[in-house]
Amino acid sequence: MGKVVLVTGVARQLGGRFVRRIQRDPQVDRVIAVDAVLPEHHLGGAEFVQADIRQPTIARVLAEHSVDTVVHMDVTGIALGGGSRTTVKETNVIGTMQLLGACQKSPSVKRLVVKSSTNVYGSAPRDPAVFTETTPPKSLPSGGFAKDTVEVEGYVRGFARRRPDVAVCVLRFANILGPSADSPLASYFALPVLPTVFGYDPRLQFVHEDDVIEVLRIASDDPERGTLNSGTFNIAGDGVLLLSQCARRLGRPTVPLLLPALSWAGTAVRTLGVTDFSPEQLRLLTHGRVVSTNQMRETLGYKPRYSTAETFADFARSRGPGLLPPEALAGAVDRIAALRHVGGGHPPTLSAN
Repeated sequence: MGKVVLVTGVARQLGGRFVRRIQRDPQVDRVIAVDAVLPEHHLGGAEFVQADIRQPTIARVLAEHSVDTVVHMDVTGIALGGGSRTTVKETNVIGTMQLLGACQKSPSVKRLVVKSSTNVYGSAPRDPAVFTETTPPKSLPSGGFAKDTVEVEGYVRGFARRRPDVAVCVLRFANILGPSADSPLASYFALPVLPTVFGYDPRLQFVHEDDVIEVLRIASDDPERGTLNSGTFNIAGDGVLLLSQCARRLGRPTVPLLLPALSWAGTAVRTLGVTDFSPEQLRLLTHGRVVSTNQMRETLGYKPRYSTAETFADFARSRGPGLLPPEALAGAVDRIAALRHVGGGHPPTLSAN
């Protein structure tokens, strides 16, 4: 008999895509798709079970279907269908606790894959240039999705200690982008004018949603392969982009603001529901974050199809043109830089202003 894979968070586009993809794996016999709400997209031949992972009923689902592989994708930073931040946090943290409790009691579960985030490292002024999987954050996230991911990973480590017979894989994804990306950062880049922190041009990494699906598939591979696909892994496309380069490639002008003013503006747009301009996102837009992906390549054996720049280019194409033509905007910035250099000044960091 083939594997029985349970996937959480299938009402989201990414979860739905993974469910459709994993069904094509010859090792998979059945896929049980779980979410509290009915998906608006099709799930192929998967069996959908409407269940809230925050409730103890998830244990019955595992038992009834003799699930051996659990892929936990219901850890997210944005509400589905206009839900509240409280609901998101409860699903992230309490839902993970309930799911892990159910897995702990289930003798059939042999593999657990958890979708996490590089948000666990936070963003601080004294951060290292590059985070590895073992680098402790300089400042633990104090709230929002970043704090959720820290708590989720803590519960997962506790589960791994209690069930050493289960292969556990935690995937820390960089900012996920692509044509169907649904995240706070994607909402930020959708703004007609991008507010930035005056004096800062952070380095950013992205991972394409296609690569996310493939890495999840590899991580959920047969546990008989041993510890090959177990552990914690940073997942990101090659290279980095400066925030100013992102703005230029989108054709969107930027408005540099002092941090207090940007914090106030973030509160205003969050209240209006335009985008989730949370404190953690402000820190990312100030200090940035870059992670090493050596373990992804050497242990998981995965090389992303898309680099950070290619991921952003695909995302930008899906969003249509900005207020300013990217080529004209880039040319203007380069001419200004050249003039300053000729005049004896230092060429500025690439900017979209």
